[in-house]
Amino acid sequence: MRILVTDGMDKGAIEKVRAMGHELVEQFYEPDELGKALRDFDVAIIRSKTKLRAKQIDEAKGSRFKCVIRAGVGLDNIDVQYAKDNGIEVKNTPKSPSESVAELAMAHMFSCARYISIAGHSMREGKWEKKAYGKGIELTGKTLGIVGFGRIGQKLGKMAKAIGMNVIAFDIFHIPGIEEELGIPYVEMDELLAKSDFISVHAPAVDGGALINAERIAKMKDGVVIINTSRGTNVDEAALLDALNSGKVRAAGLDVYADEPATNVALYSHPMVSCTPHIGSATVEAQGRIGEELVEIISKM
Repeated sequence: MRILVTDGMDKGAIEKVRAMGHELVEQFYEPDELGKALRDFDVAIIRSKTKLRAKQIDEAKGSRFKCVIRAGVGLDNIDVQYAKDNGIEVKNTPKSPSESVAELAMAHMFSCARYISIAGHSMREGKWEKKAYGKGIELTGKTLGIVGFGRIGQKLGKMAKAIGMNVIAFDIFHIPGIEEELGIPYVEMDELLAKSDFISVHAPAVDGGALINAERIAKMKDGVVIINTSRGTNVDEAALLDALNSGKVRAAGLDVYADEPATNVALYSHPMVSCTPHIGSATVEAQGRIGEELVEIISKM
């Protein structure tokens, strides 16, 4: 097969794919060029930077192009159903990034609890504001509510319990036996909102508006911490900013944004926001695992 890699791929995995006899081309294409370029490939491997929308699918359909593989979990940068309706398979690597994303969510929880982001920034400005940032909180004994209890949510739940947090979860799907296995109960959303000191979102992007909006923020505890490493549209950024400014939300840890690269300067520059530029799966280990999962997928094609 002739395979296009648009956003990079683990070098070891590239070597293995080439050793199978496939031709692999590493090349990023702008949206206006992508659809036509895909006509010359059997498979495309993309990450979050590349968007495969109806326009590109229309330009590629009817050619040798037959499959797009998302190197990661989320598929919101692909018009999945439209691709399938036009004979293009859509695959992803859901297992590989779980540890890295869960660890980043935990890191943001610590950062928000102890002012790590803003305190470090102030020191780089030559300030020593020990008193200003001397009112941190501990995670131990606090309640973490996980919205979306798939692989990543479960990993985070295990980590949180290991440091002494109480953990509850909400998901529209209930996995049989998982509550007993992990000691983490499912609860309804309103109960999670009312009981949680920290809320971490790990759900796919959903139609019909943000999972965390003004109405749901109003139901949360005063001083709650909100973490989002899932999809930017899962949290209403305007509502979150208002809640940060009012003090209803103590702090927020964000790795994802409604627009990427992020454009909401007021939000990501807020002193009580710990922010990263969508790096949830950007670890050496995760990229290696993603590469191995990609090799496995290609080997079965």
